Amino acid sequence: MNQTIFQFFHWYYSPEGNLWNHAKDKAPWLASLGVTDVWLPPAYKSAKGVDEPGYAVYDLYDLGEFDQKGTVRTRYGTKQEYLDCIKTIKDNGMGVIADLVFNHKMGGDEKELVPVQKVSDENREEVISEPHQVEAHTRFTFPGRRGKYSDYVWDWHSFTGICEDGTIAALINEYGHGTWEPMLEDENGNFDYLMGNDIEFRNPNVREELKRWGEWYVETTGVTGFRMDAVKHINPDFFPDWLDHIKNHFQRDFFTIGEYWRNDVGPLLKFQEVTGHRIKLFDVPLHFNFYRASMEGIDFDMRAIFDNSLVKENPFEAITFVDNHDTQPLQSLESTVDYWFKPHAYAIIMLREAGIPCVFYPAVFEAKYVDDKDGEEIYVELNKIPVVEPMIKMRRDLCYGIQVEYFDDATIVGWTKQGERDKQLSGLAVLMSNGDEGEKWMSMGEKNAGRIMTDICGGRPERVTLNEKGEGMFKVNAGSVSVWVDERYRL
Repeated sequence: MNQTIFQFFHWYYSPEGNLWNHAKDKAPWLASLGVTDVWLPPAYKSAKGVDEPGYAVYDLYDLGEFDQKGTVRTRYGTKQEYLDCIKTIKDNGMGVIADLVFNHKMGGDEKELVPVQKVSDENREEVISEPHQVEAHTRFTFPGRRGKYSDYVWDWHSFTGICEDGTIAALINEYGHGTWEPMLEDENGNFDYLMGNDIEFRNPNVREELKRWGEWYVETTGVTGFRMDAVKHINPDFFPDWLDHIKNHFQRDFFTIGEYWRNDVGPLLKFQEVTGHRIKLFDVPLHFNFYRASMEGIDFDMRAIFDNSLVKENPFEAITFVDNHDTQPLQSLESTVDYWFKPHAYAIIMLREAGIPCVFYPAVFEAKYVDDKDGEEIYVELNKIPVVEPMIKMRRDLCYGIQVEYFDDATIVGWTKQGERDKQLSGLAVLMSNGDEGEKWMSMGEKNAGRIMTDICGGRPERVTLNEKGEGMFKVNAGSVSVWVDERYRL
């Protein structure tokens, strides 16, 4: 069966603590659609309690069990609810992808006097102060947990850098001596530092603690895969070390995805090479192609939709997506694909052979929220995309066989899937336009001769009968997508 990931959260999901139960309740339905893996948000205690989606990580061992940061539960529920949610998802035949935030920690319990040297925000390799000492919240003792599961104390030797009074500073410890870790990413000189207390992966005690945590986490939760946050900010040699340890400990592979946020396929390919192709990556450049296409409309050349994309250069290690929690309106990385083009983008990621698609929560469940921007409250509504549910099912049922491309026009492009004999009614034809209404003569192969095809998206009323060569004239409305399937197919 074709693999399909579902991202079961968004940045502004309700802080009322019901997401684990919500995902548990929806698990049978997701499985019935054809979802194979569910990506859940960070499950551990945030430095901001329930007021943040979990990326301001405080205690990796607190899954909603201890009274810390003003709450026992996390933003999404209690530890038991999380475990019940995972069990139900797995009982319905799907994998569970856990969101791992290793780059930083926030919300330290105690201050320490630490030696630092300030650096320029534009070039972190440029030192702009003499070595001096500052007080910083770099000591994590987790008093609410009281040493349960781990008695490791994170102190300033566990971190590479901090941000105090709005200025980034490198810690002068015995591991880096005031230098950043080696990075593939040279943005800002060296992009080791992102936020909070930046973790020092040159410290062997840190690595051993994260390995112990990984063993505990998998044993406790039973997750089957990982989504690694902010990988371009982490020393790349950490990942083979940690992933191989977890694989060897459990004697099985874990489906692993990395988030390397860069609109350039070159660094993504380099990261995959350096980490030994252990990690698939989100196809960020393809997302930005979708974003540009949605903004430019008819002026965008659809023949270029895969240019500079990971799915073009390394299709077997690309995770394709339309939007995610970072691209939502009001986020710092806001680049939301305009609504009219979302059906186009989802057809491209769901109904083709290359890449593994990831469906975003609001595309199926909608999202409404209010956030403060420059002192003004702004209301945002992300509407459901009606074609996404059918596309998940069509990916499961129909998207098989030889693929033939028809990317030969700037505004009207398409492709066909010829299907496989052991997949009943499989095969389809997709045609899309970012401009005027149009048509294209396309072939589904001789084995499909005589089949009668209809537009399951409902845009075109006619039926297309394939000739003796399996060819037919397929049509599409202006600015729309038509997916032509066997008229006998039922969703």
